[in-house]
Amino acid sequence: MDEQALLGLNPNANADFRERALAYFEQLKVSQDAWQVCAEALAQRIYSDDHVKFFCFQVLEHQIKFKYAELTALQQQLIRETLITWIQAQMLNSQPEKTFIRNKAAQVFALVFVTEYLTKWPKFFFDILSVVGLNPRGVDLYLRILMAIDAEVVDRDIIHTPELQLDLQEARRNTLLKDTMREQCIPNLVESWYQILQTYQHTNSELTCQCLEVIGAYVSWIDLTLIANDRFINMLLGHMSVEVLREEACDCLYEIVNKGMDPVDKTKLVESLCQVLQSAGFFSVNQEEDVDFLARFSKLVNGMGQSLIVSWTKLVKSGDMKSAQDTLQSIESKVPLMLQLLIHEDDDISSNIIGFCYEYLHILKQLVLLSDQQKTNVEAIMLAVMKKLTYDEEYNFENEGEDEAMFVEYRKQLKLLLDRLAQVSPELLLASIRRVFNGTLQNWQSSPFMEIEVAIRLLYMLGEAIPASHGAHFCGDVAKASALQDMMRTLVTSGVSAYNHTSVTLEFFETVVRYEKFFTVEPIHIPNVLMAFLDHRGLRNSSPKVRSRTAYLFSRFVKSLHKHMNAFVEDILSRIQDLLELSPPENGFQTLLSSDDQLFIYETAGVLIVNSDYPAERKSILMRNLLNPLMEKFKILLQKLVVEQDEERQTVLADCLNHAVGFASRTSKAFSNKQTVKQCGCSGVYLDCLQNFLPALSCPVQKETLRGGVRTFLHRMIICLEEEVLPFIPTASEHMLKDCEAKDLQEFIPLINQITAKFKAQVSPFLQQVFMPLLHAIFEVLVRPSEENDQSAALDKQMLRRSYFAFLQTVTGSGMSEVIANQGAENVERVLFTIIQGAVEYPDPIAQKTCFIILSKLVELWGGKDGLVGFADFVYKHIVPACFLAPLKPTFDLADAQTILALSECAVTMKTIYLKRGPECIQYLQQEYLPSLQVAPEIIQEFCQALQQPDAKVFKNYLKVFFQRAKP
Repeated sequence: MDEQALLGLNPNANADFRERALAYFEQLKVSQDAWQVCAEALAQRIYSDDHVKFFCFQVLEHQIKFKYAELTALQQQLIRETLITWIQAQMLNSQPEKTFIRNKAAQVFALVFVTEYLTKWPKFFFDILSVVGLNPRGVDLYLRILMAIDAEVVDRDIIHTPELQLDLQEARRNTLLKDTMREQCIPNLVESWYQILQTYQHTNSELTCQCLEVIGAYVSWIDLTLIANDRFINMLLGHMSVEVLREEACDCLYEIVNKGMDPVDKTKLVESLCQVLQSAGFFSVNQEEDVDFLARFSKLVNGMGQSLIVSWTKLVKSGDMKSAQDTLQSIESKVPLMLQLLIHEDDDISSNIIGFCYEYLHILKQLVLLSDQQKTNVEAIMLAVMKKLTYDEEYNFENEGEDEAMFVEYRKQLKLLLDRLAQVSPELLLASIRRVFNGTLQNWQSSPFMEIEVAIRLLYMLGEAIPASHGAHFCGDVAKASALQDMMRTLVTSGVSAYNHTSVTLEFFETVVRYEKFFTVEPIHIPNVLMAFLDHRGLRNSSPKVRSRTAYLFSRFVKSLHKHMNAFVEDILSRIQDLLELSPPENGFQTLLSSDDQLFIYETAGVLIVNSDYPAERKSILMRNLLNPLMEKFKILLQKLVVEQDEERQTVLADCLNHAVGFASRTSKAFSNKQTVKQCGCSGVYLDCLQNFLPALSCPVQKETLRGGVRTFLHRMIICLEEEVLPFIPTASEHMLKDCEAKDLQEFIPLINQITAKFKAQVSPFLQQVFMPLLHAIFEVLVRPSEENDQSAALDKQMLRRSYFAFLQTVTGSGMSEVIANQGAENVERVLFTIIQGAVEYPDPIAQKTCFIILSKLVELWGGKDGLVGFADFVYKHIVPACFLAPLKPTFDLADAQTILALSECAVTMKTIYLKRGPECIQYLQQEYLPSLQVAPEIIQEFCQALQQPDAKVFKNYLKVFFQRAKP
């Protein structure tokens, strides 16, 4: 072997050596007989370096995986002998091999097993067992090989082959391997496991745990009676009392319990296990017990409980009510243990039992009447859930890490239990939560934050657990006032909103917003809650997290209750004035709210003004007061940006300008069909905004940022201001079409489409004026050269082409074809050719579909006897051929859904030509065009008949078949 190259296998080798080693490995992989050198090195123990030994196994692994079939029978035998020799050597070595080498060797054994066991090496296990006996090193390798075989043949978590066909072959092979093992050797393997356990359970915990892991892995597909018998179970239960073995013993018992079997037998098995575990004292959980073990034990109890529930369900379905009753008793007897584990202070232990708990409640939900004991169980689960929902003192609210994320997930599981409890007994749940809630809020000043937070959290959770609470619980009838209404009243009058802890504050605001219907019934409480939102408890809280969330919740609160806000509008507006400041990028000044949070405050201000009972003049003044500071600031910042040289400062200023436009835009969301901008007298202020914002389009720096913001604002204004926005469009368009990139145009076209579709004939003069400049800008970008492999540029151009065709579709579809017709013959022709090109030449079915929609619309508008001069010629020379050339292209994939839509529009185009030109069209197809394509006369006849069918669907279906036949 190349000794120099082998030096590179050492992890500390330099890059050159490592590269040489890698190249050497690749060389050995393709070599015919290099594997033999590696096999010899392993069998004869030529190398002592661990990395070289591992390398030799890797070469062997590659040979077996990919080239085994090419080897002669003698060579295959050599591999078998090498492996057995290597195992024999391990038992004589003074030092055991490193774990990573033993694992790699086990993988190689497993690969040989999969390849040879059914044909050339049926004695695979007997040969290994005869070599290893009960030698500890040999047993270690034997158990590792069994686990590697499990990974290769059984473990469903490991994906071996991606292709479905290979998957099926592999599945068939694996089934055959397991069947043959069951017939030939499983009893012997089970016996070997028993001997290993008996020999090493007191002297070698590592081997015992490995053996338990093997049993757990194999028990799912072998005969259970080989394991679930007195000698094995007694030994396993004995291991449960040995500290170093009990975790693996737990997992092994879990796998045994999980095995699918007859429901009555399963109940007997679980019961017998439980009786022994109970008599050994496992059913009284010691809180001081090792948590790692209890987590495994909890998983085992969960498995036992769920297995019993599966048995109960099967027995009920089959009508065996006596056995079902026995199984139910068996389930009920595990509930005390389940509760001990559920309430355990370690969340992993508690989490592992939730499945059993959830399924048990599902059984109770199905029972007509609950016994007293079952009611007690339900109550105990409720109390456990309430206790476990509570935060730890260590929870870090300001900087949540992995532990916090795990607790949030755990809380979600508990919420599912709470919802299930509500289904079993809503009255009981409501009463329990009410008791906890009232008790906690009476003494909130002296209670720890965890208790208050969880009390409010439970009230919040009731909303989903008992859905009626959203409406029926707040009916306004004092006599019927619900428990929920009482709790809400307590929440908002107790003063608990002043409790100084992030979690309590947030829970308070989340809950008042969830139950906003309460305030429609008792609006007297609205001022107090508004003050909480507006002062140090909410929007001015010391925690940025609280301020941010409150900004959003405040906007929701105001939106849902704006009818009750009229008396407070101006007071609220004056109190939030400082929060509306446009964050100045100077002096590192930090505002209380981020710009994203400010968006919600601006929207809230808009909602208050628009939905107030004030006359239009007053609304107009208030809206002006809100937006004028933005406009003033915008002007100043824009002047600064134009002269600013520093790029970083330019970015900060441009972002700030963008925020200003965004804030103004967000206020317009408050208007509706009932309260339009015009009705509220606010048109003037928004037109002023437009006047102030549009100059940003001609700013020479930060074009992308500024254009994006102003364009979004224009979209909003087209919706809000109606035709009053039109005078601004030409100037805006002129600026946006200067120095364009593909992306700029692609984002500009939707704006023009929106105007065209909304205002139609009103914008015809403007469209005629902007039409060719826009097209020139598009064509200029499309013909710009770009790097051959620049995927991003290619995608930008494809998207721009689609946008261009979408624009033409909007123009023609809005009945404005005269915009195209009035562009002069040369330009009209150029446009028409781009549509033909789009339909035929680009392998983009989305664009092709749009092009055919445009063509059929133009034929409908201009293709008649009194249509556009010269258009009939264009129809026959270009549109008809396009309808054939596009589908005949190799890239036109008739198996693709988008392409079929394009073909469908192609059929519509042909049909429209026929409807417009009548027999002349048929004659052209029969006598000129189709014969030029060498189409057989009978097919021509068939095609023309289909085209003349009154039902358009007939021709669409025919056309698909026609091109399927025509394509090579």
